[in-house]
Amino acid sequence: MIELQSNGLYCIKQQAVKVHYKGILIGDYFADIIVNETIILELKAAEAIVQEHEFQLINYLKATNIEIGLLLNFGKKPEIRRKIFTNDNKKL
Repeated sequence: MIELQSNGLYCIKQQAVKVHYKGILIGDYFADIIVNETIILELKAAEAIVQEHEFQLINYLKATNIEIGLLLNFGKKPEIRRKIFTNDNKKL
């Protein structure tokens, strides 16, 4: 977070993301970091990235107008996964 901000990027940590189902608010997700309101960073420190981590990031993208997400694992073997979700919620 500090490094991103020191490079001039606008970052929000633990941003609540409202989740709706059929127009009814059902809860909040908490995205680890949102950068410039255009990229969601989901941070992990796990043995490896598993499918559930990827589904979590896709669900964040579905619930927002953000279309790009990066899943960063700082575990034993660092990994990065990029997810793109073209989204009807996107602001035009």
